[in-house]
Amino acid sequence: MNAPKKLKWLPVLQVASGNFLEMYDFMIFGYYASAIARAFFPSGSDFASLMLSLMTFGAGFLMRPLGAIFLGSYIDHKGRRAGLLITLGLMSIGTLSIGVMPGYETIGLLAPVLVVIGRLLQGFSAGVELGGVSVYLSEIATPGNKGFYVSWQSGSQQMAVIFAALLGVLLSSLMRPEEMSAWGWRIPILVGCMIIPLIFMLRRSLKETEEFAKRKHHPSPSEIIRSVGANWRLVLVGVMMVTMTTVSFYMITAYTPTFGSQALHLASIDNLIVTLCVGISNFCLLPIMGAVSDRIGRRPLLITCTVLALITAYPAMSWLASAPSFTRLLTVELWLSVIYASYNGAMVVFLTEIMPTAVRTAGFSLAYSLATAIFGGFTPAICTYLIHVFDNKAMPGVWLSFAAACGLIAALLTRGQAEQTARGDAAESAKSA
Repeated sequence: MNAPKKLKWLPVLQVASGNFLEMYDFMIFGYYASAIARAFFPSGSDFASLMLSLMTFGAGFLMRPLGAIFLGSYIDHKGRRAGLLITLGLMSIGTLSIGVMPGYETIGLLAPVLVVIGRLLQGFSAGVELGGVSVYLSEIATPGNKGFYVSWQSGSQQMAVIFAALLGVLLSSLMRPEEMSAWGWRIPILVGCMIIPLIFMLRRSLKETEEFAKRKHHPSPSEIIRSVGANWRLVLVGVMMVTMTTVSFYMITAYTPTFGSQALHLASIDNLIVTLCVGISNFCLLPIMGAVSDRIGRRPLLITCTVLALITAYPAMSWLASAPSFTRLLTVELWLSVIYASYNGAMVVFLTEIMPTAVRTAGFSLAYSLATAIFGGFTPAICTYLIHVFDNKAMPGVWLSFAAACGLIAALLTRGQAEQTARGDAAESAKSA
């Protein structure tokens, strides 16, 4: 499928670059969860240390709803550009604090406490980053190509997956496992810190969207928060919709290196290569499926993908667990990648369309961050726990099936919602004119 003509590449690059950094930081923490566990959460049990590390990974997501409410209302009031600069600044502080933090052996209990604070700060900024980027891209999209434009929000995340995995493969080939465990895991985090100035330069020249600039009334943060509360049913449906995206994404990306090494006992470099292939697959498929959703509609893709996940997730994971190998892991992960990318290519833009314009960033961000905080961010920890309790390496397939059921119910409940929101926005605009 041909890309839409006259794509506004520069603003897409400017706005997506910060989204790249946000996801890169989260991927690095997930990839090196075992090494981070030994550095900051030493314990007599490897399982306990790993669970503490994965729970810290998930703790960052608990701050996302707060970031969505406070930073989201700020963006809806002050503008898309100003908010995206603030989120980048907060994200940078959190990243740097984790990268240079001395380990437990050096500063004792202060180390895990400060690492958790760094993760919470990252989570607070990330709570609105996805929403801010998605809304910005939806508002600069050319007519009929909104799905294609918004897909680059997720596309930039896949570039982060690819870059992080490539760096991991390179470091694993150059360094011994004990060196990576001792200090090598810090290198990818510090690399992320080095690209922060470039991303700041890109975002500083970002222009405000015409749609936001033309609005005569910009509601105050308190008005936005009240309006989001009034639309709680829509936010709840959005949470269910995003659950499918966030669980499948973190399962096939951030959790893959840990799952491959801890549960399947495959080589670390093989797990990173699989993750790299998944990132490439996602990156290629997301804009294609975003464009497909522009042609055939959002809901047909949402329904089809959730049904496929329900039917195939557990059988695929059972097949993998019965005889773990690089080939089987790659096959299963790529299949789940197809389902994820096809679903997400339609879901993200659909979520911007069903949220009223006045609270679009706050409403989108709150729905997305709640789903990530409750379900997606803890996917690595939940999957590890389920495998441990049930002694069944295929249990991640059950968790993904639950997420798919949430997505399917949400897709069925949103029939006609985008048109209803559009009519409400038009009436609101006419009233304030």
